[in-house]
Amino acid sequence: MSLALLSDVSPTPGPGDGITAHDLDVAYGRDVVVHAASISIDAGTVTALIGPNGSGKSTLLRAVARLHPPLSGSLAFADGADPRLLSGRDLARRITMLAQNRAAPGGLSVRELVELGRHPHRSRWGGRDPEGPAAVERALELTGLSTLADRAVQVLSGGQVQRVWLACCLAQRTGLLLLDEPTNHLDLRFQVEILDLIRHLADTEGVGVGLVLHDLDQAAEVADRVLLLEGGRVTADGPPDEVITTEHLTRAYGIRVEVHRDPVDGRVHTRAVGRYNDPALRA
Repeated sequence: MSLALLSDVSPTPGPGDGITAHDLDVAYGRDVVVHAASISIDAGTVTALIGPNGSGKSTLLRAVARLHPPLSGSLAFADGADPRLLSGRDLARRITMLAQNRAAPGGLSVRELVELGRHPHRSRWGGRDPEGPAAVERALELTGLSTLADRAVQVLSGGQVQRVWLACCLAQRTGLLLLDEPTNHLDLRFQVEILDLIRHLADTEGVGVGLVLHDLDQAAEVADRVLLLEGGRVTADGPPDEVITTEHLTRAYGIRVEVHRDPVDGRVHTRAVGRYNDPALRA
């Protein structure tokens, strides 16, 4: 089942929002893993975080989402509000994050799990959420899950579960959407359609999207802005063609990475050169 054609789903404009972090230090115990990192995720734009394993990408994104408290630095929404001072309910109406490796709870159908994304919008006592049913149906449709809505989550494949959690985030209807490796476990078609959906949310609905990607070609194609992290530090920040370069990537990954731009469509293509595909090294 393919994701719904975006033109087939009448969008309800989401609340445009943005967030900025300055000089964040983030630690696990005594080990500081993110050092003086700054990032802005603006309304209607896509910001991609790239870098080697262990470079601090996911940790930085979690700190922005208030899932991991930073040791120092500042966080502020575009209107000046400090996320750290908001209640959990108020924060969840403004920002949501799809983390890696979420466990699928037993005993829930796809629809019931997606409905959990509406919790911040329900009234405290009566549980009323007039916009909830439409938001859930829209999320199921955008992620290609409408025909699986009544199926138990635990019988789904890893890629299908990944889409269910994404639908849960979409049902939350926030102005900021943070995604940690959203194409993980997905086959090629769904990878492309998820990236198309991300661009749709930014371009059509004004959602600010921040995401971690390991596929450098995908980052170059979907992002307006790219941050390269090395050893917990942001070492490059700017448009994709300024950050995704042979010089930057070769230094960051410790292997030669060639970057080419297609002369026809202008797309960026990267290629890591190992000894088996480099005649000079092989010799």
